[in-house]
Amino acid sequence: MHIVNRQYTRRIIMRLRKESDDMQEEEILLVAQVSDALAHPARIKIYQYIMQCNKDRIPVCNKDVVAAFDYSQATISQHIKKLVQAELVQSQSKDKYSYYFANIGILMKYLNATKKFSTFQA
Repeated sequence: MHIVNRQYTRRIIMRLRKESDDMQEEEILLVAQVSDALAHPARIKIYQYIMQCNKDRIPVCNKDVVAAFDYSQATISQHIKKLVQAELVQSQSKDKYSYYFANIGILMKYLNATKKFSTFQA
């Protein structure tokens, strides 16, 4: 019976390690994806603008972002597309407009993951 418990314990430990590795891999992918999305200063400014408008309960659509920044509509669309792909921004269509909302949950996951990596000791 003692041998069975060791084998069972060993299997549990191996499964937990795999789950831990999978979680670390997910966090690595999240950090890479969000870091890439925030790598351009314009995207950081756009994200901050969307967050502030959301905080003030002001709806934000593409034309609002174009009016707030000195970029073409096509450039704004490309930057927002990158933020949406990273899940930092969510889009909701209403009538003929797409409205944008900052996904604070992803930002918090990103910040927590980068914090873990900064305290990692090899």
